[in-house]
Amino acid sequence: MLDTLAPTVPTKLRRYQPRPGMVWIKGGQFRMGSDRNEPEEAPARTVSVDGFWIDAMPVTNRQFSRFVMATDWVTTAERSADALERPMGPGGVAGPASLVFQAPAPGETGDGWSFVAGADWRHPLGPDSSLEGLDDHPVVQLSWDDISAYLAWSRTDLPTEAEWEFAARGGMDGATYAWGEELDPDGRRMANIWRGEYPYEHRVESGWERTSPVGSYPPNGYGLSDMIGNVWEWTRDWWSTRSGAVSDVRCCSFKSRSGGWEGLSDDPALAHLKVPRRTVKGGSYLCSPSYCSRFRPAARQPMAVDTSACHLGFRCVVRPTMTR
Repeated sequence: MLDTLAPTVPTKLRRYQPRPGMVWIKGGQFRMGSDRNEPEEAPARTVSVDGFWIDAMPVTNRQFSRFVMATDWVTTAERSADALERPMGPGGVAGPASLVFQAPAPGETGDGWSFVAGADWRHPLGPDSSLEGLDDHPVVQLSWDDISAYLAWSRTDLPTEAEWEFAARGGMDGATYAWGEELDPDGRRMANIWRGEYPYEHRVESGWERTSPVGSYPPNGYGLSDMIGNVWEWTRDWWSTRSGAVSDVRCCSFKSRSGGWEGLSDDPALAHLKVPRRTVKGGSYLCSPSYCSRFRPAARQPMAVDTSACHLGFRCVVRPTMTR
């Protein structure tokens, strides 16, 4: 296991304890982004972040269930088409729907992604699926509105992209991965990612074909688990690029009928919605070394705010300014 480098909480903040399971990140300067990988990660630059608390693990189905029980919140994927103010669901599916990946058979065309009616956080793969045995897996199939409601209830926030990346690096400034330069140091698996030829062959070596229980892999130097792999994670920041270049390949993302990426905002049937995008980080169980290798701290993607998917979750932060 990696040595934990997480610093002690400052004395003046010790009387305030955010919710259980949070780790204090001291903050500081680091090299954000990368000039060695995808165009949207460039340029590498020096960035400063202040200290903050962050969840040691992604928010789980168990935690989100408590929120729903306390508030009776109905997620975007569970609402009627009328409530969403559109006659058809995304991708032409009647009624509420959400993104689900199903590996195509060898030789089949397509990327494996489709909007599935009846897919939601309780049924992450569609109406015939359930949360049985998944209490400690990351909650998925949530839109920006759903996460915003959870944050208001829990009195937390999402990390900014800079906060997220600083925390994910775990004190290893400039390293390719959150644990160093080798994908599998000494043959050890460090994250829940795709193994095999994406999207057709997935060698299930860990026992989890999709998401894994949070904390199943070694934490980084700050004691944070699943910052890489398992599920992509929403950040607070709107999507933008500094280099002006965008890679043609989107890792484990939905490709719309128009040939564009990133979900609803590219669907011609929903173009009038002009859906904005936020930045997501960390990669997921669908990220493959043979395809895109976006399971790195510097990696980033855009996600339409009204889109939910089976490989997308979140974790929370609390900043000292929120405790005053």
